[in-house]
Amino acid sequence: ELILMRGVSGSGKSTLTDLLLSKNDISIAADDFMIDDEGNYNFNLYRLNDCHKQCRDTVEESMKKGGIRIFVHNTFTEEWEMKPYLKLAQQYDYTVFSLIVENRHGSSSCHGVPEETIKKQKGRFEVCL
Repeated sequence: ELILMRGVSGSGKSTLTDLLLSKNDISIAADDFMIDDEGNYNFNLYRLNDCHKQCRDTVEESMKKGGIRIFVHNTFTEEWEMKPYLKLAQQYDYTVFSLIVENRHGSSSCHGVPEETIKKQKGRFEVCL
């Protein structure tokens, strides 16, 4: 199974993923590749595409092993952002679940995402029914 956790920054995607993870599950996000050797998160717009590629590559490598649930917790505000993962799921015969996480708990982004950026994310968020 491939579980795509969708939501704007600060909605709780990573927190919910951690609650749902079982022992052998995989949890991955593009943000994981912006963490330095000391464990500090350092957002870099110029590395964003590369971080998303690394995320997809990690998902594919995990799918090749098979038999595991994979949680991807990225914002996925627009349909096109999910398409590479949907393609991989089809290729490796994974069932896809897409969960929208809403910030009903009043949390803020653990990565310090500015409110203006979160507003932009909300403005382009597509519900794909």
